[in-house]
Formats: sequence, C-alpha cells, structure tokens
Amino acid sequence: MDLPWLNPYAFHLGPIGVHWYGILMVAGMLVGIYYMAKNGAKYGLDGEFITNAALWAILGGVIGARLFFVIFNEPQWFWQDPGQIFRIWQGGLTSYGGFLGGLLAGWWYVRSRGVSVSLLADLAVPGLAVGYMLVRVGNIFNHEVLGRHAAMLPGDIRWPAQLVGVAIGLIMLVRHNLVAKRVSPARHPGYLFWSFMFWYSVLRGLVEESVRDNPLYLVHYVNSYLGVGVATMEQLFTPLILAFTLYMTRRSMRATVAERRMN
Repeated sequence: MDLPWLNPYAFHLGPIGVHWYGILMVAGMLVGIYYMAKNGAKYGLDGEFITNAALWAILGGVIGARLFFVIFNEPQWFWQDPGQIFRIWQGGLTSYGGFLGGLLAGWWYVRSRGVSVSLLADLAVPGLAVGYMLVRVGNIFNHEVLGRHAAMLPGDIRWPAQLVGVAIGLIMLVRHNLVAKRVSPARHPGYLFWSFMFWYSVLRGLVEESVRDNPLYLVHYVNSYLGVGVATMEQLFTPLILAFTLYMTRRSMRATVAERRMN
C-alpha cells in the first residue's frame, strides 16, 4: 500500500516527532511481555524473571533486526552515514535478524539460571506474531515495504504488501493457538517456536517476498501481470532457513514421540 496522505508522526513533543511505527512496535513488545509473564507462572517462572528475560530479548532483537536490515539492504551506511544505523524509529528492521538477536540475548540471560531458553522462546511466539502484524501496520504509516505493481489489479495498483504481512502474522497466531492446545512447552520445549519459524519462513518466502518491490539477485524474474518476482535477498536465504528450522522442528517432534512412547 502506498498512501502518501498518511502522516508517519502520531504527535510531536516539542521538536521530537513520535512515529506511529515506534508506537506500534512498542505496543507489540508490551503484548509479548504481558503474555510471557501471564503464562510463565504456569511453568514456575516469576514475573520479574520473565520481564528481565523479555527485555534482554527485545534489546537483542532490535539490534539484530537493525543490523540484518543494514547489512542486506543499506551496507553503505556503515561508511557513508553511520548515524543512520541508529534511526530505527524511521523503520528498517528485518524479522529474521530480530528472531536471531532475541534468541541469542535470551539465551545469554537465562543460561546461568537453570531455565530453558527453548521454553521462553515458545512463550514468546504469540508476542512475535502480534508484533509482526503491528510493525507491518507501522510500515504503512512509514510509506515502506511497498508491493509490486500488478496489471491484474484494478488500475495497475501495487500489492498491499504490508497487509499481506499482517495476514501472515494472523495466520501464524491462529496456528500457534491451535498447536499449543496439544503441545506443552514444559514437556516439549522448542517445538512451538521452531515450528512457528518454519511455517513463517514458508509464507514469508513464497508469498510476502514475492509481492514486495525489493531488489532481485541472481535470478531476475518478474511477472508484471501477477505482480510477483524472484529472487529477493531473503528468498535466496530462505532454503537455508527452512532446512535449519525444519531440522529443529523435527528434532523437537522426535523428542515428543519418544516421550509419548515411554508413557
């Protein structure tokens, strides 16, 4: 969606403009922390520990998301305009970098406290899905993450790529809620998170990245009628991501099957 009349600022505090993108991103973080704190008590985790772990994960996630975005989209910022790297309120975060950064930061915090980082990752899934949806809405206000023009759409308009991302986040949230009814994070830590990552990567690589107006590498194919193209940078890395997340998902699944057999 490209709506030039939308104002990226929600309000101003003197000379400081507060972006809708930032507000929505913080709202997603708060939803994630609330869910983790509420459900962490079921597994013997107190609220203070959950909050601290979530804050570390958020910090690592934001750093990872920004670094991945700059490396894969604007590497020249490192030597031309380093200050631009820190302006995350203007948009420019990559979800895979956020997931990796958050996982590593969470692992660092809990490693000496006898708590499974996989359990915390499972509890973070709803917040990740909701946060992804809210950030994509923020992208609309920031006039970014635009879709390709498609001749088959009325007026040769762009694909609403941000709304495609919102739909993916909603699908993943519904899927998680259904799977969580039969798979307990306490007994099978990691399964909810890695299966979430696998199916998210499938939808992201096949659908969202295909309709986004991103630069193409190695394979340069664009269908102007459908408004789809391959291969973006993230699509090139998607097979590796799928292979790894599938391996981790099956590893968790085998542990689930083994435990059921013992019972």
